[in-house]
Amino acid sequence: MRRLTFFFAAALTVGACAGPPPNVSALADGSVDQVLVEGRSVYESKCVQCHGSEGQGGRGKQLNEGNVLLAYPTQASQIEFVSNGKGMMPAFGSILTDAELEAVVRYTREVL
Repeated sequence: MRRLTFFFAAALTVGACAGPPPNVSALADGSVDQVLVEGRSVYESKCVQCHGSEGQGGRGKQLNEGNVLLAYPTQASQIEFVSNGKGMMPAFGSILTDAELEAVVRYTREVL
């Protein structure tokens, strides 16, 4: 019975974070910033599991509602943190390209 309870609790936790991240809004001319689209893709594949689909937090810190801007006043400081990691945050510098790092950081700063 304990295993069954644990399984359902784990499924609910994963399910709460399993929705897709917010879409990138169209610009005034109807086009979409492709860097932000790439950032959304990276966020969905690498970040949602810990930071939640909307950046609401979970195992990782909350990023939405301006929290990422408070923690990392500059884009460069956030890229450095994501690249090197710290504590529970893994280092993504050897996993993501420089372009992917910039894209995911821009996505968290501009969309979440």
